[in-house]
Amino acid sequence: MSAARPVVNVHGDKKVVGSLPLPAVFKAPIRPDVVKAVYKNIAKNKRQAYAVSTKAGHQTSAESWGTGRAVARIPRVGGSGTHRAGQAAFGNMCRGGRMFAPTKVWRRWHVRTNVNEKRFAVVSALAASAIPALVMARGHRVERVAEVPLVIADAAESLTKTKDAVALLRSLKAYDDVKKVIHSKKLRAGQGKLRNRRFTQRRGPLVVYGNDNGIVRAFRNIPGIELAHVSRLNLLQLAPGAHLGRFIIWTESAFKALDSIFGTFAEKSQQKTGYYLPQAIMANADLARIINSDEIQSVVKAAGAKKTKRPFSQKKNPLKNNGVMIRLNPYAAVVKRTEILGKVSKKTTKSKARASPAFVAQLKAL
Repeated sequence: MSAARPVVNVHGDKKVVGSLPLPAVFKAPIRPDVVKAVYKNIAKNKRQAYAVSTKAGHQTSAESWGTGRAVARIPRVGGSGTHRAGQAAFGNMCRGGRMFAPTKVWRRWHVRTNVNEKRFAVVSALAASAIPALVMARGHRVERVAEVPLVIADAAESLTKTKDAVALLRSLKAYDDVKKVIHSKKLRAGQGKLRNRRFTQRRGPLVVYGNDNGIVRAFRNIPGIELAHVSRLNLLQLAPGAHLGRFIIWTESAFKALDSIFGTFAEKSQQKTGYYLPQAIMANADLARIINSDEIQSVVKAAGAKKTKRPFSQKKNPLKNNGVMIRLNPYAAVVKRTEILGKVSKKTTKSKARASPAFVAQLKAL
């Protein structure tokens, strides 16, 4: 993408007013696994502690009846004359008892994430926001937008009226994404509707600015639109739900500042101490194209003849199958042959015993 588009146009009111070189951060490797892991940890840092009351389930006097009364040894409420008397108490299996392992407020709610890991996730999210296929796959309506990433002139930072901001979005053909947000507003399912989060809606464009001369005031009331300063980019806004491809509208000054904030592959960042952009493991990730290229195919060994081998063989008993026995023990053939020859020689050498002539003459005389 970066090789095909080395420069990005700067859009004014209904016309192109200039161009800028594409910052190196948009060529960073896109790592959905890193983004998902970092997002999962960062999202935990806005949680508030909750727990059940430490007294819940124990606000009664109950003692076990002990053994010998043919009932369980669970503590039981004392007294008489009421249904509650004699009922089991305290245990998690009891009606009105405490829960198992009551929750505590000293749970580990927040998770620390390595700074370099967070930066890797941010640059991956920024690189993904420059690929139209990922932006559209995330659900943004950018079919009629001139180009992605979308850069607008710095005059937009001085807007103070919402109607002027809407007019600008319409001229950029970016208002389709706002309309998508407006039509997506629905009543939340579940108890959240009673807890000051009654409605749900999709996310719209993210406007990144360099100087706030009124742009926040102009855009903040448009449904779905979020604003962020270029030096305070947040992964929760760049990849909501850990899904890459947020539609970002950049102002010219913010777009220019990216190289100084994140640095390049050759020069370190001016704002982040000693930070360089992460290098991709492969310069060209199209592995099939590399393998099938003329340079590789000219030096590899030719493919041999295909040999089909049975995936498994039938289990045979070598004590009953002579061929399997010889394959396991070649000397078995010699042993068997010797055994057979020994039996034959015994048969041939053994002579029949004959009666003596005197015995025969005696039999005849009878």
